[in-house]
Amino acid sequence: MTLDDLESIVAARAEADPDDSWTARLLAKGPEKCAEKFGEEAIEAVIEAVKGDRDRLASEAADVLFHLLVMLKSRDVPLQAVMDELARRQARSGLAEKASRQG
Repeated sequence: MTLDDLESIVAARAEADPDDSWTARLLAKGPEKCAEKFGEEAIEAVIEAVKGDRDRLASEAADVLFHLLVMLKSRDVPLQAVMDELARRQARSGLAEKASRQG
């Protein structure tokens, strides 16, 4: 499965009845709730990374990716926009990129 596949799954589930789909239910609660859920999943992934449990980290990372795509969907930001930004950033080193974002 690719992230593009997962984005398609999120899009399809977004059209489902919120009584039948977690994704549709979450999206119906609005972008703020989607962002909150993404944050919760990210924190859970950090905890598993610190603990060093590889299997749990993989599971939580899957949740992070899924909820990232739901959050992006909630704001109508296509995955391609994120991929384009990553491609743009490849033109310079990570250190130079980070320095350019510091106000």
